Amino acid sequence: MKFMIQAGGILGALAVALGAFGAHALKGMLEASGRTDTFETAVKYQFYHALAMVLVGILMQRAGTDAVKLLGWSGNAFAAGVIIFSGSLYAICFTGITKFGATAPIGGLLMIIGWVLLIIAAGKLGV
Repeated sequence: MKFMIQAGGILGALAVALGAFGAHALKGMLEASGRTDTFETAVKYQFYHALAMVLVGILMQRAGTDAVKLLGWSGNAFAAGVIIFSGSLYAICFTGITKFGATAPIGGLLMIIGWVLLIIAAGKLGV
């Protein structure tokens, strides 16, 4: 529970830092390569799912055993999804190697799985 909230906080802080870094220090490079939208998408999805992980951690404090397991899997799917999805987009932006994009759908699928698990867990919550 505590870990999920802290991990979400770390990913959220990194999203803000990366967003600011991209908007200022990397602006010229991203514009020149035409990757501004790609970078913004990576930051946006990272931030959304960081917030989702914080929500999962909060919900875990109120959940019964069955829901806690599902919420844990949900948060882990969000974290893995961010690492793979946003990570692959960052890799494209920093290296120009577009083959990293082949892994992005795996990260996106993990994010979707995280949301589905959250929905199922919500049905089991006794709140």
